Amino acid sequence: MSDAFPDIKSKHSLVAKYVTEPLWAKLSLAKTKTSGFSLSQAIACAVEFDDQHCGIYAGDWDSYKVFADVFDPLIQEYHGISADSVHTSDMDVNKIKGNINPKAPVHSTRIRVGRSIDGFGLSPGITKEQRFGVENLMRKAFANLKGDLAGSYFPLTGMNEKIRQQLVDDHFLFVSGDPNLKMAGMERDWPEGRGIFHNKDKTFLTWVNEEDQLRIISMQKGGDVKAVFDRLARGIKAVGDSVKAESGKDFMLDAKYGYVHSCPTNLGTGMRASVHIDLPGYTKVGLKVLHARCEELHLQPRGTRGESGGQTGVTYDISNKHRLGYSEVELVQKMIDGVNILHKEDEALKKAHGI
Repeated sequence: MSDAFPDIKSKHSLVAKYVTEPLWAKLSLAKTKTSGFSLSQAIACAVEFDDQHCGIYAGDWDSYKVFADVFDPLIQEYHGISADSVHTSDMDVNKIKGNINPKAPVHSTRIRVGRSIDGFGLSPGITKEQRFGVENLMRKAFANLKGDLAGSYFPLTGMNEKIRQQLVDDHFLFVSGDPNLKMAGMERDWPEGRGIFHNKDKTFLTWVNEEDQLRIISMQKGGDVKAVFDRLARGIKAVGDSVKAESGKDFMLDAKYGYVHSCPTNLGTGMRASVHIDLPGYTKVGLKVLHARCEELHLQPRGTRGESGGQTGVTYDISNKHRLGYSEVELVQKMIDGVNILHKEDEALKKAHGI
């Protein structure tokens, strides 16, 4: 027996390709142990929306194992890895060569990773009790942070207006209402059990119980990627050590898929290292050219939302494209080298077009 095969609206999604009728018959009644998650819940976005590329989320670490027949080939295709690949993590800042050219018009640098604590569900499947468990553990863990990482935790529940407005002004606050996160079950019991930690300098942040249990973020003005990565590496270690000391629990780390995240596109490093940089030369020749060049450099360009003092129009968010199959050091290096190349080429384009 199985549930009726769903009508998957995202016809061209990876879910449509890999959730076949025979697999559905085999897996549709299965439930995971940690949070009682089903395949039907995992693929809700692909079934309900017609614009998904991937379309699947995991409700806990077990989801990747119980529904491996779907997840494994989907992850291999998305990340371009082989069936027998293993993931290597490397956060050694000393291995990074060079830095972004100080002459490059970089407004800011930001590196984020996701982390999940073993024994609790992931956002789409986490129970209410587990969500509070993560938050309570993190309150204690944050209190143990020292030096430049020390700061305050601000729960979303009962947040006063002054603090809320300050977090909005700093672009730190995450809000509800994303249709994908909602459909995937990540906004149940909103805003309970969620919050934001930041250090005194506002250069080290952690989001608690958003799309991932933890989103750990290091950021600052300018293009000193090395300093941002160094703070991130120290911060992740300090948070991890503190969680271990408080609970005996580790971050979920899979030999094959690296750090476990709710979205399979984030598996591996879960890292997005980005800068906001002005590229007026590339703006002149057009977005298509920039996208094609970034593809060659293993980078991903995005527009910015005018957060850089009126420079919107020529300011782009440039980040590493890959998450899995490369170490953190390799991805940060690709971003540094790629941004330096883009800057050099942009100077030539500016000259050629008289900008």
